[in-house]
Amino acid sequence: SAASDVYKRQLLEIKGLNKHFGGIVASDDVNLAVTRGKVHAIIGPNGAGKTTLIEQLSGQIRPDSGDIQFAGRSIVSDSIAQRARNGLARSFQITSVVLPMTLLQNVMLAVQGNSGHSFHFWSPVKEDSDMKAAAMASLAEVGLDDRAGRKAANLSHGEQRQLEVAMALAMKPRMLLLDEPMAGMGKEEGSRMVEILDNLEEMTILLVEHDMDAVFSLADQLSVLVNGHIIATDTVDNIRANDDVQKAYLGDGHA
Repeated sequence: SAASDVYKRQLLEIKGLNKHFGGIVASDDVNLAVTRGKVHAIIGPNGAGKTTLIEQLSGQIRPDSGDIQFAGRSIVSDSIAQRARNGLARSFQITSVVLPMTLLQNVMLAVQGNSGHSFHFWSPVKEDSDMKAAAMASLAEVGLDDRAGRKAANLSHGEQRQLEVAMALAMKPRMLLLDEPMAGMGKEEGSRMVEILDNLEEMTILLVEHDMDAVFSLADQLSVLVNGHIIATDTVDNIRANDDVQKAYLGDGHA
């Protein structure tokens, strides 16, 4: 049926999401569908509700009303851990890397968290080497495998963000939620991150990002969020040419 075709195409569907903090409307009837294997970016002025939306998707905040469907089922009452196990991995605006640990240990921690067990005191060597191999593969995807034994504290800001992406990838997600992955990066680090994300073949990504160059080069679809409401969703080219978007962004001084 047509409905099941849509389900096959859409990995994430957000329906009528609302969230208020006192008098502030953070999410105002948000409707959004993210297609499997595509990069969907959300842009909007500061205070538009972008991070609040990501937090509702990852489970940190409960919406007041509305539904979030992931891979065909509602996850609105799932915990953060359940969502992660179900394949929804989030990278944070503020880094979540454990600095005294090595890169390899950080990623192994993510692998381990995903397989849902803690290190057993009789830890089978085979299991340990499988985890290590999985962690190394994730580090390789972000180009940090040659620094696996270094302490995370010794990485540059941009490399720490790359490590975060490796940690998210280690959880074998079906979808990545990326909240400002380029934040605080210089031009070179930023273009390195774009390259890494661009090389994640077939990965479904929801990206919140201020760096418009990055957004324009990565996104297949673009949604514009203003005052908690999505005012447009379209291809990058169509959004760039959209008058409402121009107004919201460049408009009458209220943006």
